[in-house]
Amino acid sequence: MELIEVSGKHLIDDFHKVPELIYRNDRNWIPQLRMMIEDTFNPDKNGRFQKGDAQRWILKNNGKLLGRIAAFYDDDYSSGYDQPTGCCGFFECVNNEQAAFKLFNAAAQWLKEKGMEAMDGPVNFDENFFFWGLLKDGFRPQTFGMNYNPPYYNRLFEAYGFKTYYDQYSYSLDITNPDLPERFWKIAEWVAKKPGYAFEHFSFKNQDKYLRDFIEIHEKAWGGHGNYKPIEFQLLKDLLSNAKIILEEEFIWYAYHNGKPIAFFMQILDFNQILKKLKTGSLNFWQTLKLLYYRRTKAITRCRVIVLGVVPGYQGKGIESAIFYHLKKVMLRKKWYNDMEMSWVGDFNPKMNAMFKSFGANRTQTHCTLRYLFDRDKEFVRAPIIE
Repeated sequence: MELIEVSGKHLIDDFHKVPELIYRNDRNWIPQLRMMIEDTFNPDKNGRFQKGDAQRWILKNNGKLLGRIAAFYDDDYSSGYDQPTGCCGFFECVNNEQAAFKLFNAAAQWLKEKGMEAMDGPVNFDENFFFWGLLKDGFRPQTFGMNYNPPYYNRLFEAYGFKTYYDQYSYSLDITNPDLPERFWKIAEWVAKKPGYAFEHFSFKNQDKYLRDFIEIHEKAWGGHGNYKPIEFQLLKDLLSNAKIILEEEFIWYAYHNGKPIAFFMQILDFNQILKKLKTGSLNFWQTLKLLYYRRTKAITRCRVIVLGVVPGYQGKGIESAIFYHLKKVMLRKKWYNDMEMSWVGDFNPKMNAMFKSFGANRTQTHCTLRYLFDRDKEFVRAPIIE
């Protein structure tokens, strides 16, 4: 077996060919957008290279592709744990432990040389909205940005020595369903009309203002968690710019109290419903035209909630319900959207999981973030629970 560092167009092409080989007979698989992955590994488009680095490999045997992996770290992520922690991701491999271990070893050795003492995976060298976690159950076509993998990947990671750092749960909800709990909507309407509270959706025209409001909410809502990582304005703006095609302004909501931002909600379009029709993640001129055609003909019927956060002091007061009250009006007007996936919520966040269940949402799948400690004698500790 030959391990090859990825550099140059030919090897980058091979990197993207690996999943095509792994999933060629899997009807559930939907190709990831090549340009999105390449932006992840482009220092000019991914600000994490300012405080970190990344490397990719492919694995071949007699010229035949067997697998791929990437390793990466950035100071903001690595410094947030008991030991400096790097990451691996974009792992794809044939059902062969020797091949998988060779890929894991390459990532681990590279991270050790960078001063890391642990490796999380499979995750992304970007925000955890996209390509984060190993699928454990719910093997069906995934929504946009959610990882998919064959069931045997769980065995390969476990055999190497990875352990679950936390589970990630996803839920499904039809917000227009008249059978949703009546109490939920009564609370939602009451909060939505309370004096001093205001609810408004995002607009690209005033995006800088809304991005700063999001950063303020994000810091207050998640800052107390041990795994909190601050988000920089420019990184967020770059992410927004690259994601325009999967966004609708009326699907991104803010809540304010006396003019201060207190809550944020964001759902994206399930772009995978179009990629499944295109059967490729590499978009040429004609594929792009088809993409725009499907986008305009309402081929997307599902959305994916990626963020819902309320600052302390306003949690448990029905703010989330009030946001859904306003969002429901949008969904009723745009009736072709009939499914909402809420993904993902860590098992370390029992309050958020309980809240989604109270909405009448059904849990549909589980991913997990795994950790491998380089010191095999060190005690393994799971992610702390958010109180």
